[in-house]
Amino acid sequence: MKTFLKLAILAALWLSQGVYADWYFRGTPNNWATTAMTATSSTQFTTCQTFGAASTNPRFKIDRLGDWSESYPSADYTVTANQSYNIQFNSSTKAISIQAVSNCDSIGFTQNFASLYFRGTPNSWGTTAMALVANNTWTVQVTFDGQANQRFKFDVTGNWATNYGDSNNDGVLNQNGSDIYTSLVGTYQVQVNDATLAYSLTPVTANSSSSSSTLSSSSSSQVSSSSSSTAADSWYFRGTPNNWGSTAMALDNGLYCTQQTFGAASTNPRFKIDHYANWTESYPSSDYLVSADTSYKICFNAGTKAITLTNLTSSSASSSSSSSQASSATSSVISGDFRSETIYFLLTARFYDGDANNNYYNRDRYKAGDPHWRGDFKGLIEKLDYIKDLGFTAIWVTPPVENRSGLDYHGYHAYDFYKVDPRLESPGAGYQEFINAAHAKGLKVIQDVVINHSSQYGLRGQVWIDHLPIKYYVPAGGTQGQVVNGPYLGNLGDYKSEFRDDNDNPVAPAWFRERHTSDAAGTVPLVDPKTGATVPQAGYNPNRFFGIDATTLDPNWYHQDGFMSGGDWESPLALQKKHMAGDCIDLATGRQNVKDYLNGAIRMYLDMGVDAIRIDTVKHVERNELLTYVNNWKAHKPGLFVFGENLVKGTGFGSEIASDNASAVIRPWWYTRTTSDPANPNGGGDSGFSVLDFSVFSTFRDNVTRGHFGGIGGVLAMDWVYGDATQLVTFFQNHDVGPDNDFKYRYGGAQGNAAMAYNLLWTNRGIPTLYYGEEIMFQGGLPQDIAGNNDTIDQTGRAYFGPHLDNLATTQAHPLYQHIKRLNQIRKAVPALQKAPTTQVNEWGAGMSFVRDLYSQGSYAVVGLASSSDQSVSVSGVRNGTYRDAVTGNTVTVNNGTLSFTVKAYSAGIYVLNGPGKIGVDGSFLR
Repeated sequence: MKTFLKLAILAALWLSQGVYADWYFRGTPNNWATTAMTATSSTQFTTCQTFGAASTNPRFKIDRLGDWSESYPSADYTVTANQSYNIQFNSSTKAISIQAVSNCDSIGFTQNFASLYFRGTPNSWGTTAMALVANNTWTVQVTFDGQANQRFKFDVTGNWATNYGDSNNDGVLNQNGSDIYTSLVGTYQVQVNDATLAYSLTPVTANSSSSSSTLSSSSSSQVSSSSSSTAADSWYFRGTPNNWGSTAMALDNGLYCTQQTFGAASTNPRFKIDHYANWTESYPSSDYLVSADTSYKICFNAGTKAITLTNLTSSSASSSSSSSQASSATSSVISGDFRSETIYFLLTARFYDGDANNNYYNRDRYKAGDPHWRGDFKGLIEKLDYIKDLGFTAIWVTPPVENRSGLDYHGYHAYDFYKVDPRLESPGAGYQEFINAAHAKGLKVIQDVVINHSSQYGLRGQVWIDHLPIKYYVPAGGTQGQVVNGPYLGNLGDYKSEFRDDNDNPVAPAWFRERHTSDAAGTVPLVDPKTGATVPQAGYNPNRFFGIDATTLDPNWYHQDGFMSGGDWESPLALQKKHMAGDCIDLATGRQNVKDYLNGAIRMYLDMGVDAIRIDTVKHVERNELLTYVNNWKAHKPGLFVFGENLVKGTGFGSEIASDNASAVIRPWWYTRTTSDPANPNGGGDSGFSVLDFSVFSTFRDNVTRGHFGGIGGVLAMDWVYGDATQLVTFFQNHDVGPDNDFKYRYGGAQGNAAMAYNLLWTNRGIPTLYYGEEIMFQGGLPQDIAGNNDTIDQTGRAYFGPHLDNLATTQAHPLYQHIKRLNQIRKAVPALQKAPTTQVNEWGAGMSFVRDLYSQGSYAVVGLASSSDQSVSVSGVRNGTYRDAVTGNTVTVNNGTLSFTVKAYSAGIYVLNGPGKIGVDGSFLR
């Protein structure tokens, strides 16, 4: 039987990108000569190099054409002396990764085949040797001419004794399988994984007249054990487009996929995925609702049961960013169940600097050599492999929209919601390119969003807030032209603007717009239209330059109720009507024009491919009002996961149901429910919106940071108040708070106690989140944000992380880095740890235990945690059967409903019913 590879309309894309340009290694091992790198895929290149003694200052760069016209990284990549490395380079993201090996003569790649040969009509059935270029990965370039009955197979020994074809047309080889037929024309990189037996063909060059290229239905670099083991399985689409019939789904990159067009809204468009076409096993539990009159590519992961959709109907929105282009269809993939993810949270401007040309100093908290805007999307793209190596599957980035204030590097002072801040973008490396690069690596993007407030500049093109141009400000006792504040020389006006003014709002009055394009020195007298005084004038009211008068704000856009103070922070009315600070001006979020403006911007970013949304300052917007925004976005992108920050320093269940000094209507759980009674959470269902888990976090200052688990059980007993506690986003610390008495500092205590916290977060209900640098206790003990009057951000938890990313050997060897990496591996392999509620909780200070029961979906786990001493754990009322510990591999058979085991200090026992056994490698804590 003939087996034909599936057609995919990708050739034009591959060719336009020119992804097979030559790339060369240049460094101290080859005296900076040019050594061609080996292509292992369309964008991945590799070489192995041995570096000499420390006296040689061992380092290297990757050069595109061998003439230094384009090379990476911007600074030499330094490595350890007297060490061989396998060096990988991604020509799309420009990311470089290195792996230490014993030597380059025997790189040490794992392999199941002693050799492998390509044989087929392109080489007249000769034996063309394939090269082992990575663990279990063989590759060779083959030129196809499109002749009749063009086909091929793979031969292990070169004598047909052990050969492989593809009898199932699923991109996975079978021993003695059928010839693989193809109508390809052009040169392709043929790749085989001898562990999964997945194979792929990636175009190097193709017939220019062809509008499509042929690829295998599976990529060896992406097929997981779960997907490969179900390669011969069958899954069916059933929904309104096929009148709930059974349409077989086809394997595509290890997922089961189909394309379907949904009809009018009157048909209530929806679907499910059915395993056997008989409804005995189907997903999700409720029908998956989608937009009317829309076509989707729908893919299903048989291992995790996650469903992803790609909208094939709507054209991608154009971004106002100069470097962003319309996204490809693959950029709009969304997750069917975000509980499967783990999140790495970072401040983009403080993570990694890929382009020094866009660096920028804010006028406040100046520190020479440390621009506030330092990291960027180019740098983040370069370091995606770092985040992926840690095992995270989603990246939460601070708001990327254009900001304005004296200290706006964090992104929470929005000036133009429709434009990406140019201080984060570079040619060819803007926000769109970052989203695309993240998706290409299987990483989802979470965009931080602020709907509560804007900057004190107003909103470009919509509303102006009355100010005098900052360049006319002169401090008391000073003289105009004498300011020396880093690059701010002469005056405090924006040093990168031609006329020293960055307030380019076109709806500003004519007098302001005229000074925006003139008088850079700020010396031409200007009459303040509000007071009649003339500036520049030493000591003139600073509020006319940096503050606002709330009573003069445009009520069509802003509240006019003044600024928060004292007890306002626990008052619902004040929280939701007053301004938080002089650079956080409270938007009138209930007005339709404000909703239209904000919703339009968020929908634009969703169309660019953003996968989930995090909302800032949730309690500052009334719940039902906030849910109108959330539901608008969800209607635009079905399945969208949205969560938010409702900061509370305490368990925060509300005075109606617990000991609390404020009403539940400003507490986290309230926003996850639809009840109208704050004393009765069960009076309404799940709102479809989740929150950061401040309740469990608030206990950490009193338990895990002090070496015990006391008090956590009592908080978990309150999980019932949430719409769905398994959707909570959990954390140990973030850019605002830390686990200390003042909720103020990055954790700086014992590593073992941090390991305890992560053991809990990764095995408890909820979606665990790590704040950048936690993996090495970065800036431990320092305040999360500026604390003193003279602090600069390098003295805080928001310091620049770049040096640690330039020294990966040390960073990735940190015990907590390895600890978190393994926790991610374990959680990924056990669905119960991702989605089940936490039940049967028992805590005794030095340890705790609980059950994660997802038995209805085939996953069930019993967890035991230990503090600073070994713990004996016994859990009754569990299911009988054979349990295997994901940490030690220990096996226990339960016949009487009680599971007993021992956990070493700072470790965990994760006993999975019928589980796979030990996952990952022992470290300092998990062992």
